[in-house]
Amino acid sequence: MRVTVWISLGLAFFFGAISIIYGLLSGWEAVGVAALLLCGGLFGLMGGYLALISRRSTLGPADDPHGEIEEGAGDQGVYAPWSWWPLGIGASAAIAFLGLAAGWWIFFIGLGSAIFTLAGFVFEFNRGQHAH
Repeated sequence: MRVTVWISLGLAFFFGAISIIYGLLSGWEAVGVAALLLCGGLFGLMGGYLALISRRSTLGPADDPHGEIEEGAGDQGVYAPWSWWPLGIGASAAIAFLGLAAGWWIFFIGLGSAIFTLAGFVFEFNRGQHAH
C-alpha cells in the first residue's frame, strides 16, 4: 500500500506543478488550470487517505520487493453479487442528472430515490438472511 501512497502523492505534486506551468504558458486559461488543479487535488485526497489507512494496516505484497502475486490472494472485502441496490443507485443517479438538465423537480425525485437506495445498500447486511 505504501507504493500506492507514493504514486498518488507524486501525481498530486505533478499535477500541481503542471497546472502552474500550464497557467504561465497559457495566460492563466481558466478551464485548463482548474482541471489540472482538480486532478492534483483528487490524487492528493487519494494519497492522503491511503497514507492514513496504511498506518493501520500491515505491509502488503506490493510493498515487499521479493513479493509474489499469489501472496495477495484471498478476501479483499465484502461483495454481494446478489444485490439489486447498485442498480437502483445507478438509476437514481441517472434521474438526478437528468433533472439537472431537464428540470429541478426531476432532480429532487432522483435525490430522494438515491437516498433511499443508498440507505438500502448500506444496511443490506443488517437485515434478512444476511444479518449479522
